[in-house]
Amino acid sequence: MKLKQFCVAAGLALAALATPHAVLAQATIKVGVLHSLSGTMAISETTLKDTILMMIDEQNKKGGLLGRKLEAVVVDPASDWPLFAEKARQLLERDKVAVVFGCWTSVSRKSVLPVFEKNNGLLFYPVQYEGEESSKNVIYTGAAPNQQAIPAVDYLMKEVGVQRWVLEGTDYVYPRTTNKVLEAYLLSKGVKAADISINYTPFGHADWQTRVAAIKRFGSAGRKTAVVSTINGDANVPFYKELANQKISAEDIPVVAFSVGEEELSGLDAKPLVGHLAAWNYFQSVSTPANKEFISKWKTYIKKPNRTTNDPMEAHFIGFNLWAKAVETAKSTDVDKVLAALPGLETPNLTGGVAKLLPNHHLTKPVYIGEVRADGQFDVVWKTTGTVPGDAWSDFLPVSRDTEADWVTLKCGNYNTKTKVCSGQNYK
Repeated sequence: MKLKQFCVAAGLALAALATPHAVLAQATIKVGVLHSLSGTMAISETTLKDTILMMIDEQNKKGGLLGRKLEAVVVDPASDWPLFAEKARQLLERDKVAVVFGCWTSVSRKSVLPVFEKNNGLLFYPVQYEGEESSKNVIYTGAAPNQQAIPAVDYLMKEVGVQRWVLEGTDYVYPRTTNKVLEAYLLSKGVKAADISINYTPFGHADWQTRVAAIKRFGSAGRKTAVVSTINGDANVPFYKELANQKISAEDIPVVAFSVGEEELSGLDAKPLVGHLAAWNYFQSVSTPANKEFISKWKTYIKKPNRTTNDPMEAHFIGFNLWAKAVETAKSTDVDKVLAALPGLETPNLTGGVAKLLPNHHLTKPVYIGEVRADGQFDVVWKTTGTVPGDAWSDFLPVSRDTEADWVTLKCGNYNTKTKVCSGQNYK
C-alpha cells in the first residue's frame, strides 16, 4: 500500500473509532450540579446534590428527555464564594451543560450571577432568599421574603403575642437584606426601634455564649420576645446547643428559623429544641400521597433509611420537573427556548398543591410554620389557605416598592412602574 493510501486508511480508522464517543457525547444532555460538598455549607448542600442525582436517575429510567439520556456533571465549590463562580464558568464554558441546579447561600448566587448572564446559562436556585433580584437566567424555586419571613413574623405577632424582636443572622447578603425588609415591616406595624435587636456573626461561628446571654437579657424586659434566625450552615449546631445550655426554652424566647430544617436537626439532639419553630414551604411530616411517594423513593435511592427530606429538596424536585417540562414543550434544551417556555408552566408540589412559575421567575408556594419535635421532625402549627405568589421586590423597602419583574410582557427584572424605565438586565 502506498504511503498516501495508508495515511487515508489510518485516518478513516481513527475517525471510526472516535465516532461512537462523539455520538455518545452528543446523545447526552449534560446537567450541572453546583453544590458545596465540603466546607461550612456541606451540612445543607450535599443532600441537594443527591436530590438532583436521584431526579436525573428517575428521568433516565423514563427514557431521558427528547430521546436522550441525562448526564450529571457534579462539581464542588467547597463553600468558597469565588470558587462558585469558577466552577459555574467551568460548567457552562467547558462542560457545556444545558442547565445548572445549585447554590445555597445568596453570596454564592451573587457570585455566579454574572457568569450565568454573560454565558446565557440557566440556573435553578432552590433556597429561600432575600428577594430584591430577578434575573433572566435564574429560576428562583425557593421562597421570597413574602413567602417565608413576613408570614413567620405575622404568626409570631398575632398567634404568639411577640412584642420584642431579635433578628439574628450570619453576616452576608441574605440575612442583612432580609432583616432590612423585616425591620421595615416591623416598624410599619408600630414596633419601636428599641424593641428590635439586630446582630450578625461570621459563617461557622461557634462560640455563642456571649451572644445568647445578650439575647436572654434582651428578652427579660417583661414583654414577649422572639428570635428570628437567619443563621446559616453549621453555626446552627452550637447556637441551639447554647440556647439549651442557658436554659432558654421555646416558652421563654421562641426561635423561628429560616435555614434550619430536617437535615440540620438530624445532626442534633433535638429534645432541647422542642417547641422552637421554623418557617418553610414544605415539611417532611406533611402527609400527602405525593410526599409519601417522594420520601419512599428518596430512602430507596439513598439507601440510608434515616436520611430526611426538607424544603430545598422539594424546591429542586419542583425545579427539575419544570425544566423537564419546558424542554419537552420547547422540544429543545436551548436556553432561550426553554426560558420562553417556562413562565406559566405548572407542576405538582409535594404538599398537595400546584407550583406555577410566574413571569418574575418565582413560584407560587404554600407557607408552613412548624414546631420542632423531639425526633427532629416538625408539627405544622399554621399554614396559608392556598399558595402565595413569590414577590421579587419587597413592598416594604422604599428603593423597591415601585419595582416590578416581568420576563414575559416587560422582558425586564427591574422595571420602575413610576418612571417606566428598566434599569436592570433585560432581554436584548
